Amino acid sequence: MSKAQKLLNWVDERFPLTALWESQWGKYVAPKNFNFWYFFGSLAMLVLVLQIVTGIFLTMNYKPDGTLNAAGVPVAFASVEYIMRDVAGGWIIRYMHSTGASMFFVVVYLHMFRGLIYGSYKQPRELVWVFGTLIFLCLMAEAFMGYLLPWGQMSFWGAQVIVNLFGSIPVIGPDLSVWIRGDYVVSDATLNRFFALHVIAVPLVLLALVVAHLMALHEVGSNNPDGVEIKQQPKDPATGLYLDGIYSHPYYTIKDILGVVVFMIVFSAIVFFLPEMGGYFLEHPNFDQADPLKTPPHIAPVWYFTPFYAILRAVPSFAGTQVWGVLAMGAAVVLIAFLPWLDRSPIKSIRYRGPKFKIALVLFIAAFIGLGILGALPPDGLRTALSQIFSVVYFAFFLGMPFYTKNDVGSVPVPERVTDTNAKRQIQFLVMVALTVFLAALFAMNV
Repeated sequence: MSKAQKLLNWVDERFPLTALWESQWGKYVAPKNFNFWYFFGSLAMLVLVLQIVTGIFLTMNYKPDGTLNAAGVPVAFASVEYIMRDVAGGWIIRYMHSTGASMFFVVVYLHMFRGLIYGSYKQPRELVWVFGTLIFLCLMAEAFMGYLLPWGQMSFWGAQVIVNLFGSIPVIGPDLSVWIRGDYVVSDATLNRFFALHVIAVPLVLLALVVAHLMALHEVGSNNPDGVEIKQQPKDPATGLYLDGIYSHPYYTIKDILGVVVFMIVFSAIVFFLPEMGGYFLEHPNFDQADPLKTPPHIAPVWYFTPFYAILRAVPSFAGTQVWGVLAMGAAVVLIAFLPWLDRSPIKSIRYRGPKFKIALVLFIAAFIGLGILGALPPDGLRTALSQIFSVVYFAFFLGMPFYTKNDVGSVPVPERVTDTNAKRQIQFLVMVALTVFLAALFAMNV
């Protein structure tokens, strides 16, 4: 017996290290027909670790201080400039963190989309989906609080606008806004509490939710592109595995490494060549220090918040209050958690659903992309009208789901065993994605 094996046995006698590895990954049985869409769960974990590690290094030199230094520059803004210019490797750590924030939402949105098309939220995975929605909410809070920390123009005024939204809540709104800010305006007190929440409180909640999400997933088992429950199949006497199941390690370990390599190529290209991504990942006004006396011409959140911001702006004020827009924005996120109970279809995967769900999904994706584009642009009459139309489509997708998914059965029956993805299906899907992106780009150039 080698020394390494002896050490491992010594650890296992005192801590279930090997048992934990085997139950959560090494001997975890997964369906054997995972495709491209199943990269994004592991990539989300990768980006989470990346954000934590780069965030730790950033906090070593960042100072959450909104007061002015001797040069008349806010200390927080100056500390970011110090990291970028004087700290060894500081610029790449900062760009990795800022790029990682946007890539986190890219990965999470695609991960959620995969769950949507393959019905991963349906029974028995309702709790997995609810935990995932809570993770999404937690990410939004984490991103919003971190966005204030550079103390640039867009950071300051974006926080001012978002926090002021809480003031529209009847009765408790004004006091709630003051409580969130810690002051009557966004100030040094706001910066300090947002820093504490961004660095300590929210990450702890986020990590706990990720653990709960994974534990719930491994309890009920993973879904697959066919929506076939492999745990309902008999086991192979030779291997002891379900007929359509394989061990995650080494099969999906190797598969996920391929996804990580491709992701890191894209990630590195952005960090080294396009860290600002045309002003979408790092907005140009945020390179100017926060000035409470100078409002930017157009205030908009980062791209991953713009669909919900567009819904907020699309709802007109009524009875002298803007609370309806705030409620609509909140409902747009909360409704996602209720998908397991809104979808009445007996079929999980979009492969075997009828045309109603497919048409509704295409309209929903088009509306979501359209809202994201409109939320990043200054409002006018036409854009507001388009935002209202897209908002109606967005909510109709969820609220109409109990009706259009009922008995929505496709012409191809659900197989008893999992199937491989064929070339025809891949081509059809790629054509649909390419057409959607092309139409979205065409729309963006004309609004």
